Amino acid sequence: MTNPTVLHLHSRHTVGAVSPLIFGGFLEHLGRSIYEGVYDPGSVHADADGMRTDVIEALRELGLTVVRYPGGNFASGYHWQDGVGPKEARPRTRELAWQSIEPNTFGTDEFIKLCRKLDWQPMLAVNLGTGTPEEARDWVEYCNCEAGTRHADMRAANGAAEPYGVPTWCLGNEMDGPWQLGHVPAEQYAIRASQAAKMMKDCDRSIETVACGSSAPTMPTFPEWDRTVLESLGGLADYVSLHRYVGNPDDNPAEYLALSSSIDAQIEAVDACARYVQAKRRSPGRAYLCFDEWNVWYRARGGAHSDGRGKVAPALLEERYNLEDALVVAMFLMSFIRHADSVRIANLAQLVNVIGPVLTQGDELLRQSIFHAFRMVSSRRTGVSLRGAVEGPTYESERYGNVPFLDHAAIIDGSKLHVFAINRQLDDHMPLTVAFADHAIARVLSSEILHADLKAENTFEHPDEVRAIPFDGWSADGNANATMPPHSLVATTFELA
Repeated sequence: MTNPTVLHLHSRHTVGAVSPLIFGGFLEHLGRSIYEGVYDPGSVHADADGMRTDVIEALRELGLTVVRYPGGNFASGYHWQDGVGPKEARPRTRELAWQSIEPNTFGTDEFIKLCRKLDWQPMLAVNLGTGTPEEARDWVEYCNCEAGTRHADMRAANGAAEPYGVPTWCLGNEMDGPWQLGHVPAEQYAIRASQAAKMMKDCDRSIETVACGSSAPTMPTFPEWDRTVLESLGGLADYVSLHRYVGNPDDNPAEYLALSSSIDAQIEAVDACARYVQAKRRSPGRAYLCFDEWNVWYRARGGAHSDGRGKVAPALLEERYNLEDALVVAMFLMSFIRHADSVRIANLAQLVNVIGPVLTQGDELLRQSIFHAFRMVSSRRTGVSLRGAVEGPTYESERYGNVPFLDHAAIIDGSKLHVFAINRQLDDHMPLTVAFADHAIARVLSSEILHADLKAENTFEHPDEVRAIPFDGWSADGNANATMPPHSLVATTFELA
């Protein structure tokens, strides 16, 4: 057992209100994410709209607030009018990002119906790869304008008399990437995005837009791309996007569990660009951060995993997750909480089958390990993020330098205190004290732990190998004290005196 670790907190040492929109998700027309995922009219679980009720109930447990659609790389070749109107009249198209056949039987109207079933805020990504700024504007009219003009009347004719009121629109996807349809340099993308954003906002002045930031911090143009785009778009960009996929290809758990500091560094670099552009423009407003793609993804990647071979809903990017992956998913969320002053939206990519917390197999459904980590944090999301100070042992990682064994986040919500803690030690227990300087911790209201073998994963045959269970290891006497098992996540809500 290592020396005790103390997490020091004070109610006045705040970062900012935690945006509920950081607990978002992402659905792309990729693999079995849509078809055989959320939409499967042939399933015994299908409702009158063809949506899978078992998938809907599982996703409801995650407490998702906002969902991005329809891509992803798919968005850069997608023309939204292919996915509206009578289904028998919609075209089957060859989709180039994932080399699949797209039947277009699920489109804008179906997505909005799904959002309403789950109380999700819809978030749409326009095609700025092969599409035009005018096409993007027309989609805003279709979704958000009162009937009486061409595209709004089209929506009404398709069965939705009232506007959908989609509030957030992504100005393309990963346009910095050579793999992207319509990829261009930052200056050219910024012109295209500015044209689209102006037309879209002229059509509906209430919407907010997300400019394409760098698709990864390893891109050679990071973070110059972000600065260039934000300078060019000025006030037309309400957010800038961040993307990040991580993994453990070298099977080095200690290194893998140290990467939260690099998530922090990515956020802080892009935030610095946004603040610089705000200062240069002498503007009272700034672009906030939208981390609209993030997850663990490294096993089911490249080659056959990414090639649909001309099929409808091929099995692509179907990652199987273990405990260490779940801990890393929790680390992402904890980093977003620690940066509540800048990260306002985040979307787990993706939700079903494709690198998702939920898998389907015929009419069966499985909750993966990352499902439980996400839910443990999202169910304790309300309040103001606190800036914590950690006093305790550390270790040296090869890539990320010196790292505390404790990863943490904390939220204060009136008389409630939510604390999230990960013990990164692979073999040792961690004595942990939560010391709240200006309030006494009176008692534990609820606490859960996620702990198993690092490589344990849930399967259809054994669905509960990794799952959250109640944690009764706390004592509260003004401070809160517990001993955490190795490689574990504990999520707790305390009552303050």
